Amino acid sequence: MDVSLIITTYNWKEALELSLLSGLQQEKKPSEIIVADDGSRPDTGEIIARIAAQATFPVVHSWQQDEGFRLSASRNKAIAKTTGDYIVLIDGDIVMEKHFIADHIHFAQPGCFVQGTRVLLKEELSGLVLARKKMPETLCKKGVENRKNCLRSAFLSRLVSFKNRGMNGVRTCNFAFWRKDALAVNGFNEDFIGWGREDSEFTARLLNYGLMRRSVKFNALAYHLYHPRNDRSYLPENDRLLKETIEQKRVWCERGVDAYFVR
Repeated sequence: MDVSLIITTYNWKEALELSLLSGLQQEKKPSEIIVADDGSRPDTGEIIARIAAQATFPVVHSWQQDEGFRLSASRNKAIAKTTGDYIVLIDGDIVMEKHFIADHIHFAQPGCFVQGTRVLLKEELSGLVLARKKMPETLCKKGVENRKNCLRSAFLSRLVSFKNRGMNGVRTCNFAFWRKDALAVNGFNEDFIGWGREDSEFTARLLNYGLMRRSVKFNALAYHLYHPRNDRSYLPENDRLLKETIEQKRVWCERGVDAYFVR
């Protein structure tokens, strides 16, 4: 199975570098990495080019003009560039454990999308990781908020990873889906501007399309670097758009990924 890894980013090249390097260090490599860049400065492109030169697979920089927070458009442009059957989506402040891609492949199943967990690194530990450009060997001690998410166990994962149709805890910082399913709902809704709820609305349309959610724990470990909270001023409007999608059981969004394919 060909896996396309999409990494979102905006003007945090230090975190992106760690995220990309963790992609190169996977035991099971993705077939490609697409960096979905929401308008970063040129120095981000320089980091991507340097790491692409080290990779044994394509690393593609998908950039759009900086016109404010337009994560949906950035992701759609990246999805349009993918060639894999399956897409794993993370944020550029996520460092992947070396089995991350292999674990996602293990849990990939037709008719489902996957929601993984994350390990939250506190500010001091995040600063140390960024300064050293590598993760410490032992993480389940100081500097971690949710230590149970540090544990990788096939046995525990089988016990608690389950299918459901819920939307609680949706976070596309560790998320995976079949490319054909994303195209069937027209990707992310570009009516969402500013931070918040575009991932929940995408999930709602996948569920309305008939898919099941696989909530994966103790596998596909992702370490989330600390950063201040994003601006939430657009949240009321985005909550309204999400509510409409849920109440009207929408599957398709009008402003989505189809805009980036040649007609």
